[in-house]
Amino acid sequence: MVSQRTQEKYAELALKTGVNLQQGQALMINAPIEGAEFTRIVARKAYEMGAKDVHINWVDDELTRLKFEHAPDEVIASFPDWKVKLHDSFAEDGAAVLNIRATNPDLLEGIDPTRVAKANKVAAEAMKNYRKYTMNDRIAWSIISIPTGDWAQKIFPNKSREEAVESLWEAIVKIVRVDQEDPIAAWDAHNERLRTAREKLNQKNYKKLIFTAPGTNLEMELPEGHIWKGGSAQTEGGVTFNPNMPTEEVFSLPHKYAVHGTVASTKPLNYGGSLIDGFSLTFKEGKVVDFQAEEGEAVLEQILNIDEGSKRLGEVALVPHESPVSQSGLIFYNTLFDENASCHIALGKAYPTNLKGGSSMNEQELDQHGVNDSLAHVDFMIGSEHLNIDGVLQDGTTEPVFRNGTWAWK
Repeated sequence: MVSQRTQEKYAELALKTGVNLQQGQALMINAPIEGAEFTRIVARKAYEMGAKDVHINWVDDELTRLKFEHAPDEVIASFPDWKVKLHDSFAEDGAAVLNIRATNPDLLEGIDPTRVAKANKVAAEAMKNYRKYTMNDRIAWSIISIPTGDWAQKIFPNKSREEAVESLWEAIVKIVRVDQEDPIAAWDAHNERLRTAREKLNQKNYKKLIFTAPGTNLEMELPEGHIWKGGSAQTEGGVTFNPNMPTEEVFSLPHKYAVHGTVASTKPLNYGGSLIDGFSLTFKEGKVVDFQAEEGEAVLEQILNIDEGSKRLGEVALVPHESPVSQSGLIFYNTLFDENASCHIALGKAYPTNLKGGSSMNEQELDQHGVNDSLAHVDFMIGSEHLNIDGVLQDGTTEPVFRNGTWAWK
């Protein structure tokens, strides 16, 4: 196991750079019960920083699977009001939210995908108000990960459970820069590099992006007034925070009605404990009109049928192939990590903050500007060392943005 001091440095990074916890602010943590020791370190550090309250929502993979195996359909198709009120009350109070994600990628293997899809949909519907706080940056929130046994052994199948957890700790610590003497300073420098990249893209103001790679030939228009973001973000109250740790992306939103062609996945997608792999999607006028998958095709179909918006794109993110996550050589089966090893796009809801004035628009206005809405937001990876991206400028000229998986501007 990594040292106590290393875990403390990670906790401090999550609190100071991740959610940027303020004096007198409440903190809500969603954490795996297997990570109780680390979560207690985070809670202690939060109180030392002046948090007025630290509330933990524990997640237990085994109990989650038992519920899907045995609970009646009416339970699967419902979401407790008390959970909605809990999240809404913390959000309304301006709390910071830290999500510690470490789901077993094979957790729901063999479970009827229609039950999983139903549960995910009713949860998304119930939490719609809470999600407005996070997707519009009204509160500070962040996602990190810690190793759990089942997840670690999925990545390192030839190691013992203890050795796999230790190896995953080592990988995570390096990728999130906790191995450096001053991780917070390292993240400040990293955020500055991402700020430079997103500002260059905003200056370019591309009308369209064209993706080409094995199995991929996709044209994606960008809405007028689109904004590239990446690295740190700011709440409406001006608090700087990092939504994802790690993060290597700069991201914006496609025009929901103007995506054409076919795109192939390059890494497995872990969707709530179900794996989807070797899949491709074909778009016409922004909508998926055909799809296939070597593994998890029924789960992919359920995602596409969540609602009308889940058949359209809500995010496009550019990640150079030389990112630390990619260079680790590992497939994490965890979107937080895998999406930061690879360019990716997302089915479903777009972030309104990626459009000028979007956070103050109603649903009809967002739609008129080409901003997708959905109960879903599912990132999947399309990048590799073979990916090329061209940008079409407003005057119609085309120039390279990515070549062989990395920035063409270098």
